[in-house]
Amino acid sequence: MDVINILPSPPHFFRLFFRLATSLLHSTLNTSRRRALLERRLSQGDFDVNSDCGFFPPQQLKRLSGEFNVWEDALAEANNKLALGDDDRDEAITKRPLGEAWRTAVREWPVLDTKRLHHDLRLLQRAHMVLSWLVHFYVHSLPPSDDDILVPKSLTIPLVAVSRCLGIAPVLTFADTVLWNCEPIDPSRPLSADNFRIVNLFSGTEDERNFYIASAKAELRGVEMLRIIDEFHNLPTYTDLTTISKLSRDLNRLATIIGDINQVIQSVRPACDPHVFYFDVRPWFEGSGSKGPTAPKWLYEGIEDSDKLDLSGPSAGQSSVMHALDLFLDIDHKLREKRLPAPTERNKRADLGFMERMRRYMPGKHRDYLNFLATTPKSVRVLAQKNLMLRDPYDNAVLALKRLRDEHMKIATLYIVSMSRSGRAGCPVSAMMARLEASGPVRGTGGNELSILLKAGRDATRRAVLNKMDA
Repeated sequence: MDVINILPSPPHFFRLFFRLATSLLHSTLNTSRRRALLERRLSQGDFDVNSDCGFFPPQQLKRLSGEFNVWEDALAEANNKLALGDDDRDEAITKRPLGEAWRTAVREWPVLDTKRLHHDLRLLQRAHMVLSWLVHFYVHSLPPSDDDILVPKSLTIPLVAVSRCLGIAPVLTFADTVLWNCEPIDPSRPLSADNFRIVNLFSGTEDERNFYIASAKAELRGVEMLRIIDEFHNLPTYTDLTTISKLSRDLNRLATIIGDINQVIQSVRPACDPHVFYFDVRPWFEGSGSKGPTAPKWLYEGIEDSDKLDLSGPSAGQSSVMHALDLFLDIDHKLREKRLPAPTERNKRADLGFMERMRRYMPGKHRDYLNFLATTPKSVRVLAQKNLMLRDPYDNAVLALKRLRDEHMKIATLYIVSMSRSGRAGCPVSAMMARLEASGPVRGTGGNELSILLKAGRDATRRAVLNKMDA
């Protein structure tokens, strides 16, 4: 065989060699870039997550100025002064003329251009908070009607514009009622459980204020959880004894933190009356179609295909802290994994996409953080399956989360399910209507059947336990 003649000619050989070397170089560079990007994205700061206050803004959101003063002034005027449109108590009836005058003024506003806010994340957050509160004040102070509700373009066009910049739904969200509705009592100190106050209220009741306070304290207690998650994803190795010991301690600490959050959530009971919450506070939260598929929808004037917008309203399911915890512990809400005990028929009937859909109501950067956690190859549950030293600490954390969801179900029963079967105090007509409608499903503010949804979340958590004897 003529070996010499079947080899490529020198010029062709060098061209092939050059291409191969270039390809290897590009591959190495791309791998380095991906590694550098991954390492950079491991910084929670890239996702607007602060080491001291978590998902809260690190500084107080400043009042909008200039032409946007009209929004701020309208919100200040509406706070505590407008009444629910279907509230037929004497005090609410006396507020109706003020409500009509307020809504008329809103409809007559010009549509303001928000471009000068787009460069500043905090200004955008403030604008979203103010406009979304205005939308809910406007809609829920209207007299009751079976017709769809037209929300004026003076609110909808700027709200949709800032929402697109933030990557968040153009409606009131958990961020607007909790994360962006707090300010430090002492601005020289970071936001903390003993250094914040609530800014806006719909009902003007202390019950509403205390509801927000409990939610904010739960989020702030979760900041330490975020540090544990961050430290886990930055560990250089997961096999040596020192690392395993640290993980064991962190998981036990996580269980304690979850227990603390459980206590914070339960603290709402003596501070927020269920009757006041259900009839005077919760109706303000409701979004478009939240009373069911046949309920009146909201139409955003000046917005094309506004019926396709996410407009459900705020929900505890929009808490980024709780989503991060679920992802870290690998709680399978979508029933993708074969875990025991097998899902019940009621579990399968639940809205399995609820948690993922709730992420559309979060600030875009926070959603990106959750997406990062969801796609990272590092799994604490897989490590616990492989290492006996981690199994009990992991199960302790999961069981603490299950207990929290058990208590959440009890609170939801007390504040929503039980109250849905009663009527507004002093109003026999409302009581009669409530009894007539008692056979229908009780829905959360997002329009989902509440009991099925909550039980499915609790059961998904229980299935993550490794030692099934403990579950």
